[in-house]
Amino acid sequence: MSAKLRRKLLTVAMIAFFLIVCFIVLFPLYYMFMASFKSSKELFRNGMDFRIIPSLMSLDNYKLLFTGKGSIYLYWYGNSLGITALHTAFSLFLSSLVGYGLGAYNFKGKNIIFMLVLFVMMVPLEILMLPLYKLIVKMGIINTYYGVILPFVVSPMAIFFFRQYVTGLSKDFMDAGRIDGCSEFGIFFRIMSPLMKPAYGAMGILLAMQSWNSFIWPLIVLRTNKMFTIPIGLASLMSPYGNNYDMLIAGAVLAIIPVIVLFLLNQKAFISGLSTGGVKG
Repeated sequence: MSAKLRRKLLTVAMIAFFLIVCFIVLFPLYYMFMASFKSSKELFRNGMDFRIIPSLMSLDNYKLLFTGKGSIYLYWYGNSLGITALHTAFSLFLSSLVGYGLGAYNFKGKNIIFMLVLFVMMVPLEILMLPLYKLIVKMGIINTYYGVILPFVVSPMAIFFFRQYVTGLSKDFMDAGRIDGCSEFGIFFRIMSPLMKPAYGAMGILLAMQSWNSFIWPLIVLRTNKMFTIPIGLASLMSPYGNNYDMLIAGAVLAIIPVIVLFLLNQKAFISGLSTGGVKG
């Protein structure tokens, strides 16, 4: 077998493999999307039916989300959007500052601080729940959005990522800024931050997904129904007294739209941020 034929066969095999992976990943989304147009009675009657039958499909489930008692879903959606936007913005800003400081400067205790960041990354959330809960109760921010955002506004994962990214950037840019009379904060905002755009893009998607899908901590902090986020709100539709699958499935379909849109708008920065960490000469 020639090398050219071997490469073609390998290419075909890789394409077939990734097509199978895409099918496995997208098939549950397809089923959820199709099920959102069917009533719960129809779902229980026919089970996992993947056929498209127009007579059995309607927009009633989506209408239910925005009318009557179902309009509470709008509050959940707005809460999730607001919390995710604020958490992502503040976390990117603060974590990039810390990561930049650890990666761009040499000072006493730098390695100790970095080791503490790595240690916090390894601590499970379940261990931190009780002390964090007592802290927000003493601060008087229980059942508020501040209580959801503030405890995790600085992400150890983001600090580690930005630190690793900054270590790959040339320090000549910083020296040039100092020669031109730029302050250290000016160097960060005017020179280094534009070079860190791929890192911001990649970490922005990851932090937004983490905040959007967060369930345990908002469940502990938030008490009233109108303050719930989408994961908590959809989970509340499942109860021992009945499960509202009509709202549940349609709400889940709408819940994935912001994450998909965010990735599509920022996919180049996401890929670049995860694959590169230096300046090409």
